[in-house]
Amino acid sequence: MTTTPSARAVSQYATATGNLAARMALHSYGTNPQDWFAWLGERLPLSGDVLEVGAGTGELWHRVSHRARPTLTDFSPAMCARLREVPGAQVMRCDAAYLPFGDGTADAVIANSMLYHLDDPAAALREFARVLRPGGRLAVAVNGSDHLAELNALGPVIGRPDLAVRFHDSNDVTAEATPARVAAHFDDVTVERYPDELVVPAVEPILAYIASMIGPLTAEQEDAARVAIEARIDAEGAFRVRKHTVLISAARGSR
Repeated sequence: MTTTPSARAVSQYATATGNLAARMALHSYGTNPQDWFAWLGERLPLSGDVLEVGAGTGELWHRVSHRARPTLTDFSPAMCARLREVPGAQVMRCDAAYLPFGDGTADAVIANSMLYHLDDPAAALREFARVLRPGGRLAVAVNGSDHLAELNALGPVIGRPDLAVRFHDSNDVTAEATPARVAAHFDDVTVERYPDELVVPAVEPILAYIASMIGPLTAEQEDAARVAIEARIDAEGAFRVRKHTVLISAARGSR
């Protein structure tokens, strides 16, 4: 069934945070000794008036040191409830393409793995530029087209090819395409890849990831997934998954 990125996001995140938690748990099997949030925290502009759009559960702000005055937004009531647990944060529920903030009110805007949930990512990028002060910084994290390919390949194995439907299929938010989109609105665009892969020694975290993407599995689907995953673990000692995530940084010029 064809659906829009925003409709998919509503079905995944509007009323609960469990799907996001299952995906984040899988990434704890990364091989980089510096986890994503620590790596990201070293590269983000985390002082002054910082706006994070699509902030999810606010995990970033629980994991990094900062001197910022954070404003955190999300479309999801469930996520906003979690965001209110971040000390000192202002929380707003809103659409990323229609931010309820004045022109030039932020020193930095962060969009961490959220642009692919939008039907019109270009509209959000225009909003990010609008709310940034001249010289303000933008940080956008997106995934490459081959990100988690080994997990997506399990879809056809269990008779659920929709597992392999990428969030960016209809809006082309990828590590390959997004830098040019950012450059249409910002200056000094740079791209840095986070070096990591997943090495998962057990079946259960992968099953939880699959269920977070497509819903509960039938007994037959779970059995098929177990056979495929266990075969890979037996052959290689773990189920290895390639990651391809980049941080795109840019500055708002005078245009």
